[in-house]
Amino acid sequence: MKKIIAIPFSIIFYVLYGLTLLIMHVVQWLAYNLGGYSAHHQSVKVMNGLLVACTRVLFTTYKYTGRENLPKGVPIIFVVNHQSMYDISPLEYDLADLHPKFISKIELGKGLPSISYNLQKGGSALIDRSNGKQSIDAIKKLALYIQENNYSAIIFPEGTRSKDGTPIPFKESGLKVLAKYAKGAYVVPVTLNNTWEITKWGVFPLHIGTNVTIEYHQPLKVSDYKFDELFELTERAVKSKIIY
Repeated sequence: MKKIIAIPFSIIFYVLYGLTLLIMHVVQWLAYNLGGYSAHHQSVKVMNGLLVACTRVLFTTYKYTGRENLPKGVPIIFVVNHQSMYDISPLEYDLADLHPKFISKIELGKGLPSISYNLQKGGSALIDRSNGKQSIDAIKKLALYIQENNYSAIIFPEGTRSKDGTPIPFKESGLKVLAKYAKGAYVVPVTLNNTWEITKWGVFPLHIGTNVTIEYHQPLKVSDYKFDELFELTERAVKSKIIY
């Protein structure tokens, strides 16, 4: 019965979500070309706010905790478990004042309205997983960028989405490069729960009534740890609060 009820809400969601991506693609283009980085950044914040609002059509709720833990005036590396394509907007919207940049596979850098444009123009790192040197160079460039500007980076070290919330072993390579070249950064482990439920029935209908939680853990200053210890502490913190 719940699936049947979800059908009309899923249709409304997809219409609104698609229109938002199409309209905000144009808005982003205008903002970037007329106002540069600052205007583009503000347009992306608006876009992510609207995308989060779209999910509320599905009666999705969001609860954030631990934001008071975040350091100010320093580069931050957010390390997050990955459950769904719906992880991105609530994080990027909530952290907009910290100018978050993503490490994303290069395939997402083209063909997707709004999303590809943001990845191309917003300062994120697009990596070719089949080309190790290109990936390292792109992540190094991102690390230096957030170091210079006191921006933030968001990395999903599982490398792929967990379809049922069960965590996947973390890969260290991306975080290792970020930590090496953003020497003044703090790592903030982040536990994200339940976004996978939105697509628990597949892409249609979408699940209704999902309760998403995002918890920011205590920051770890990169320079205070050897990388192996930093990596272990980060993975442990993220996974300690995953519900599965």
